[in-house]
Parts: sequence; structure tokens; C-alpha cells
Amino acid sequence: MRILVELRPALEGHAGIPQETRLLFRALGQLDGVEVQGLIQSSDRFLVAGLPDAPGSSRSLPEDERIDRLSRVVVSLQPPVERRRLAARILSRVVRLTALVALLTRSLLGKRQTLTWFDAVHFRDFAWRMLFAKTLPVEDFAQVTGSKFRVARAPYGAMHACGLATHKLGHAVYPRLDTRGVDAMLALTPYPATVADGTTLVVRYFDAVPLMMPHTIINKARHQAMHYQALRRNVASGAYFACCSDATRRDLLAVFPEVEARTVTIPCMLSHHYFAEESSPRRAPEIVARRLNAVVHGASAASGSLPVVNEVTFDYLLMVSTLEPRKNHTMLVEAWEQLRNDAHPKLKLVFVGSLGWDHEAIVDRMRFWVERGDVLLLSGVPADELRLLYRHACATVCPSFAEGFGYAGVEAMRSGGVVAASDIPVHREVYGDAAEYFSPYSSVDAATAIARVIDPAHVARRNELVTAGARIAARYLPESVLPQWREFLKGLER
Repeated sequence: MRILVELRPALEGHAGIPQETRLLFRALGQLDGVEVQGLIQSSDRFLVAGLPDAPGSSRSLPEDERIDRLSRVVVSLQPPVERRRLAARILSRVVRLTALVALLTRSLLGKRQTLTWFDAVHFRDFAWRMLFAKTLPVEDFAQVTGSKFRVARAPYGAMHACGLATHKLGHAVYPRLDTRGVDAMLALTPYPATVADGTTLVVRYFDAVPLMMPHTIINKARHQAMHYQALRRNVASGAYFACCSDATRRDLLAVFPEVEARTVTIPCMLSHHYFAEESSPRRAPEIVARRLNAVVHGASAASGSLPVVNEVTFDYLLMVSTLEPRKNHTMLVEAWEQLRNDAHPKLKLVFVGSLGWDHEAIVDRMRFWVERGDVLLLSGVPADELRLLYRHACATVCPSFAEGFGYAGVEAMRSGGVVAASDIPVHREVYGDAAEYFSPYSSVDAATAIARVIDPAHVARRNELVTAGARIAARYLPESVLPQWREFLKGLER
């Protein structure tokens, strides 16, 4: 069975969907009878075409021309130089607009978009560091960089633009990918294209937030329309949906009940980076000092002038998430303030995550505490350091209004930490009895729940959660999840 896996998310961050993309690519490639190919595509740049023939086939181009072509594919994936002359910027925009018009024209005419080949034999450094190294151990280097890769020239965003533009004319038309010879294509989000006859499209569906909570997303009108129109086309074309939780599956079926027979729930996989490791809490201040977000902490981060830098150890709550409205940072700040006013005056609050959309109000809410060194925002924290922060936090708090899965909680459990989480369906499903729950709309309720796991008087409850967390987290190890993918893929072959 040949499976083409969309790798576009792997070009982006460390955690969440990018992490799941890398883990899935590695894991599916370990299944007997499965050949995994990776689809290289940019979100916003038109790429140079790859090779016309697959690696190992009779070569139609001389070796020097093959390497030159592949080298230009790599270059076309890189971000443009920011300080270009006005003429160069204008020319670039004209070229992109021309390519977009050509893509739209070909889509309207029903012509296939050719997928060319990328042979990584001379470009393993690129393949490893750009696509896989942020998640996978170096032991996987040979497997993943030795895979076959395809190149989609048109960017993901331009494909969405085709669908949205034609939808305004009365019928959404998306590009047609030439996936002949591929049994299944695995897309990591609703995918803005159709596939060839004989190829089954499988959408890895993470959440319906753009539909159910559009007030919390970036570029609200466009993002909502992109998600809905692509999802609607995928449903109509006969795609299957591998949802990351039953809660996500229920949301999908609430919108498209007709797809029930084509949906399955397969949870996300945990990275090998997370495990219960004996370590010293004295390393936490060092990690915090080194990973302070320079944008938020400014000169304090550069000079090391925050008090926490010189502390031997300290008590802290931990939240791991991009700063954006759906994640509910401000409510956690309010709950933490109540804890400090009651029995925990020295408790600090540590956030790990990048600055997402609409983060300004969140940062403003915590500005007073940031300047005092009691609220600390970290970025660029590698997994081995995050593992230590999970383990030694008084609690990892997951206060989101909505999630598709909830990576941070299971990572904390796997690392030997304790979790308090918002009482939403997906958290109840994924975390089970291994978390203390609270209403995401009540800082009083959150403070009370957190106190139940951090107060010395409740050490028995804390130990109970650590034990349950180890059991729950084991459900999401690759060796537990991969058999579920095997059974699902077998069903597609029948």
C-alpha cells in the first residue's frame, strides 16, 4: 500500500500538528506492506518543479541537472529575503499572481496538477533538519530521509484561494492532484484539492474550532471559510476522516452527519522525548533564565536582571500553549492571583509558547507580574528541558475553552507531573481520571481545583494523579496508537 503524507505542517513548529505529522510519517513507514511517501508543499510559496521520474527509475536527466533541479526546489522553500528592492518585490508579486491565475485556470478546466519527485539522497541534511529533527530521534534519520518524496508546486494557500474564489461564483472548484499510483493520501487538515481516482483521501481531523468557535481564530472570516469549504469538498468527494478524539469526531458529525461511516477516532501519538526522568528542580531557574521571551521580557531577559535568575529553586504553575484567545491564559492569571493571595504567596506562573494571534491583550493582563518576575514567558524550550519543567511544576494547567486533543496534559503525565484541566469533553476523554478538573469560565473554581493538587495537605491526591497519569499517558505511546492505524488502513484496502 502506497500512502502519500502531507508534510507541509512539518515545516512549521515543534508541537501540535507539526509534531503529529512527523510522528505519523515515521510510524506509518514502519508498517509491513506500507510504502510512505512525503508530499513537500509550502503554505505560501510556489515551488520549483522537482524531477519527472521517481528515485531509482531510469533517469531522464543527467546527474548534474538533477541535482541542480532539486537544489532549486530547496531554495524555493526558503523564506524570501526581507530587504529586497522595490522592483524585485513588485516582480515577485507579479510572478505569484500569474502563477495563481494559471492554477485557477487549470482547476477550472479540470486539468491535473502534476506531482514531481524529490530524491533526498544528496539532500538528507535538508530533509532531516527542515522536516523531522524537531521531533524525531536521530536514530530515525536513515528511515525518514531515505523515503520517497513528491513536490506540489502550488502552495496550500493558493489552493484554498481557488476554492474560495470559485465558491463566490456559485461552485467551489479546487485543484486536482495527480496522485495516480498512490493508494491513499493522508492530509493533516481539511485539504484544498481533490485526488485521482484510485486514491483515497484521508483527512487527519484535529478540531472544528474554525466552525464552532470562529471568534477565537486568526483571520476569522478567511480562516473559517477556508476550513468549511475545503472540509465540505472533502466530505462530498468521499474522503475518510481519522479524528484525534471522540469529541472532535462528534463535532465533525454535528456538521456533516452523512460522513459517520467514514470516520474513526485514532488518538495522537506522544513523542519519545517525554518520560519520567530523575532530575533536579534546581535546573528549572536556569532553564527559565535561558528561555525568557525577549519580546515580552525585553531588557530583563538580555541582562539576566529578573530575580528568578538568581534563585536556587522556586514553586511554579506551568502552562504550555501558544498565546491566543482560545487557550484561556487570562483566566489562569486570575486563578493564580487568588492562590497567591491565599496560601501560596511565592508561587510563580510559567508560560511556555510562542506569541500567537490577538496575544496583546493577554500580555497586557500579565504585564504587572511580568515586570516583577513572577509571571515568566518562555519560548524556544527544547523537549528535554520542557520534560524537566513538566516534572517539577507544582501543576501543569490546561485551561483551554476548546481543544482537539490536548498534548500538554499527556506530556506532563508522561513526564511524571500533575495536571489540572478545564472540564471540557475532550479533556475528560483524553485525560480520564488523571486530572483535577475545573470550569474554564471560573477563576475561583480553577484556583480551588489547583489548590487540591498543590497544597501539602493533599499529597495523597497528588500521588494518586501521578500514578493515574502514567497509566493514561501510556495509551498515547506510538506502540499503542500504531496498531489502530494499521487496522484503519486495512479497512481502506477492503
